[in-house]
Amino acid sequence: MHLYGDGDTDRPLRDPDGEKPWRDNFMRDYGRVIHSASFRRLQGKTQVFPGHESDFFRNRLTHSLEVAQIAEGIVDRLNHVDPYFQNSNLNSRLCATAALLHDLGHPPFGHNGERALDAMMVGHGGFEGNAQTLRIISQLEKKVFDGAGRYGLNMTFRTLAAVLKYDKEIPIERESGSKVAKGFYASEADLVANIKVKVTGGQVPEPGAFKTVECALMDLADDIAYSTFDLEDALKVGFLTPGYILASSKELLAEVARIVSREMGREVSSDEVIEVFQNLFEGMIGTKLVESLERTRPDDMPAMERALEVFAGGERASLGFVDSGHLRTKLSSQLVKDAIDGVGVKLNDAVPALTKVFLNDEAKLRVEVLKQYVYVATISTHRVKIAEYRGTRIVKDIFTALSEKDGSMLLPLDVKHAHELCADKHQRMRVVCDFIAGMTDRYASEFHARLHSEAPQSMFKPL
Repeated sequence: MHLYGDGDTDRPLRDPDGEKPWRDNFMRDYGRVIHSASFRRLQGKTQVFPGHESDFFRNRLTHSLEVAQIAEGIVDRLNHVDPYFQNSNLNSRLCATAALLHDLGHPPFGHNGERALDAMMVGHGGFEGNAQTLRIISQLEKKVFDGAGRYGLNMTFRTLAAVLKYDKEIPIERESGSKVAKGFYASEADLVANIKVKVTGGQVPEPGAFKTVECALMDLADDIAYSTFDLEDALKVGFLTPGYILASSKELLAEVARIVSREMGREVSSDEVIEVFQNLFEGMIGTKLVESLERTRPDDMPAMERALEVFAGGERASLGFVDSGHLRTKLSSQLVKDAIDGVGVKLNDAVPALTKVFLNDEAKLRVEVLKQYVYVATISTHRVKIAEYRGTRIVKDIFTALSEKDGSMLLPLDVKHAHELCADKHQRMRVVCDFIAGMTDRYASEFHARLHSEAPQSMFKPL
C-alpha cells in the first residue's frame, strides 16, 4: 500500500484554489503555519529559561525550528536507508510542518502556564497543549471562514493527524488536583473521527492506537532537541558544568535513574546514568585536563600540592568547556547526529500511515538521561521554580478576573463578542482559556499589571 492517499490531502472545508503543479498541498500547509499569528507568538513564549534573562536561550519559536530541522534530518536518512521508504518516501515538508506546529498550543510561561490553565479549567474540559494546538489550527486561527463557522488554517487531514499525539478525548469534568489529561477536547471529537477515516482509508484502529508516522517522528525530533539543547542552555548559563555533572550526588543520580527507568520500561542504574555523561565529556574535557596536568611537575610536588593541582586542572577544564561556544556546539551537533542515526522503523503493512518510528535502546537511553537529568538538576530547582511560581500566579489571576461576573468586559472586542455568543458556561470558560493561552509571556505580564499593578501600562496602549 502507498504511504499517502487521496484522503490525506482533503481539507475540512473544500479549497477551491487547490494545489498547483509546482506547490502541493503539504507545501501549502507549511506556508500557512509560517504566516500564522500563533506561530509568530511562539517567539515570546518560554521554552525552559525565561527569554528576558538572555537572548541566547531558546524560546518556543527557535525550539520549533530546531525540531523541524531534526525531523527533516530523520526523514532524509530513513528515505535513504529504509527499504520501504526508499520506494514510498516520507514527505519531509509534512514532517517539518508537524514540528513547527507541535508547540503552537502552549500558553505563556511554559508547562507552568499549562498546569495553571488546566487547574482553572478542570471542570470545563481541562487544558492541554497538544489539544490546544489542534483547536488553534482547526478553529481559532482566522484564515478560513464560511457561513457555517471557522476552520482555522483549514489544514489537510494528514497535517491535522500529524499533531494528534494522544488519541483520547479529554473528559469535560475531572477531579480537582488531578494531572493534566493528555488528548483532544470534546469540541474537536467529530473532527478527530473524520481525520482517522481520511488518513486510514476507513481502517480506523482501536481507540488509543491512532498515531501517524509523521506524528511519531515529530515526537522523536522533539525529544532529541529537548534533551540536547536544554543541556546546552544549562551549560551556557552556568546552571551546570561538566565537573558538577560528573560529581553528581548519589541522591541526584538515583532520582534520575528512577525516572529514566520508567521511561525506558526497564531498570536503569545510577552507574548507567553517569556513564552516559562520562562518554559525552571524555573526548572533549579529557584532552584539556591532560594538557593542564602535563604543565605541572607532579614528581617535584608535595602530595597535597599535587592533589590541589589535579583539582584545579579539573576545574579549569570544566569551566573551559562551559566558556567555549565551539565545544558546546560540537557536543550538541554530535548528540543530534547520534540520535538521528539511532532511529528505527516498524512498518504497519495494513495501514502504512500508522508505521512506528523509534529510537534504539542506546540512543533512547542517552536522550532520556540528558532530558531527565537537566529537568531534575535545573528545571526543578528553586531558582527556576521561583520564576515559574510567578508565571503560575499571573495566569491564574488573569483567568479569575476574566471569568468573574462582568469579567468579559475586560476582554478585547473580538474576544468579548465570541464570549457573548457562547451557549453555556463551559463554552464561555473555553473562550477565556483560549484568550489567555494565546498570550506571550510579556503580554500576560502586561495584562496582569493592568489589573493589579500600581504603575500599569497606559490605557491608550492597545490590548
